[in-house]
Amino acid sequence: MRNGYRRRGDASAGCRHGATAGVRGRDDEALGEPVRVREIRGRADRLMVGGAGAWGQGRYRVAFDWGAAGAAQVVSPGDVLIVVDVLSFTTSVSVAVERGTVVYPAPWRDGRAAALAAREDAQLAVGRREVTPVRPWSLSPAALRVGDLPARLVLPSPNGSAIAAVHPDATVIAACLRNARAVAGRAAGLLADGRRVCVVAAGERWPDGSLRPALEDALGAGAVLAALADIRPDVSASPEACAVAAMYTGTPDVARAVTGCASAGELRAGGYGQDVDVAVELNGSDVVPVLSDRAFRARST
Repeated sequence: MRNGYRRRGDASAGCRHGATAGVRGRDDEALGEPVRVREIRGRADRLMVGGAGAWGQGRYRVAFDWGAAGAAQVVSPGDVLIVVDVLSFTTSVSVAVERGTVVYPAPWRDGRAAALAAREDAQLAVGRREVTPVRPWSLSPAALRVGDLPARLVLPSPNGSAIAAVHPDATVIAACLRNARAVAGRAAGLLADGRRVCVVAAGERWPDGSLRPALEDALGAGAVLAALADIRPDVSASPEACAVAAMYTGTPDVARAVTGCASAGELRAGGYGQDVDVAVELNGSDVVPVLSDRAFRARST
């Protein structure tokens, strides 16, 4: 298949897109402490990373990593941070903003989220099992697709929202399988402006709070990176980014893979299979949610 990114200064090395490529922890049901964003950022500052140090992938204009800690390593002020949390935060954001709702991400599910909603004159989304006729909004993208939506919605997510909060000086974009091609198009334009693009997959959490890399997020990130490689094959990308792009292009049936993965099985077992169906609408949306004035707002390509 066609070559993708090349390493800077090495015209012969390409990112070849070839065919060789559980447990509770969903965003709206995480019972442990949310990711400590300021602590993560502080550790990154002490290590002098954020695109510039040992794990920063700073020699490349396109990078990839996992979780809020990974974002703290690879993203520097002024970079483009693309957050991928397919089941279900960024999929839900894509559905809500294309319906005209402004979405405020919240990395907590406690009184701070309620305070944010009050401060922004917004409605507060609740856990999937906590919805009521009075408060029908949750992290379910299928539910957000039907009925009336408020003009402003606070969407708690200890994974995706925490990543979006790591670098307040970055341009933050919410990506998923539904809008991967559209996000890549906007990212290509930002690369043309001299910006650096960092794609960060959210993953999930094991019961002990450690990161569980999630297949759906790897494929969502790979979808963005593969599309970006098609648009800008001249731009240098890290081996991590190339590998995830190759994983996506080397998966014969991405929708089937996501539908059959552990995270999707957890949702289906809980009665939320429709959320998985929405999540695998590959490139079904051309709306790009961009964080502006503390909220994700729709941007069309």
